[in-house]
Amino acid sequence: MEIFNQEDQEQVVHAISLAENRTSGEIRLVVERRVHNMDAIDQAKYYFEKLKMHETTQRNGVLIYLATDDHQFAIIGDTGINNKVPEDFWESTKELMLGYFKKGDFAEGLIEGIQKAGDQLATYFPRRADDVNELPNDIYFGKS
Repeated sequence: MEIFNQEDQEQVVHAISLAENRTSGEIRLVVERRVHNMDAIDQAKYYFEKLKMHETTQRNGVLIYLATDDHQFAIIGDTGINNKVPEDFWESTKELMLGYFKKGDFAEGLIEGIQKAGDQLATYFPRRADDVNELPNDIYFGKS
């Protein structure tokens, strides 16, 4: 995707790794050009299932979805984390990220959102000695 150069991608993946080092939770990022006849939330739900995020042991996966050409994005969490975070958490995280996106700084916006989600995951699902990384940390590039 043209909004990310290689360095941006590496920084975002590094942010995911850093966040996950403090928690048993899993964070995934999906980037594609268009939402394909759905809204961003529905597309995020589609990828949440496709990437098997609902199969984590503690149901504490977080997915950030970004459709670059359509200028839409969503953040969703599985039931384990949704039941713990404040009611407005996902919306306030989106607002934080949107401030960066409006300036064209997509990588920094994603990193801030990942860090904020990681903080909540670390609070409610701290890393344990026997934790394993259940899902890849790379960026998933969806349909163009």
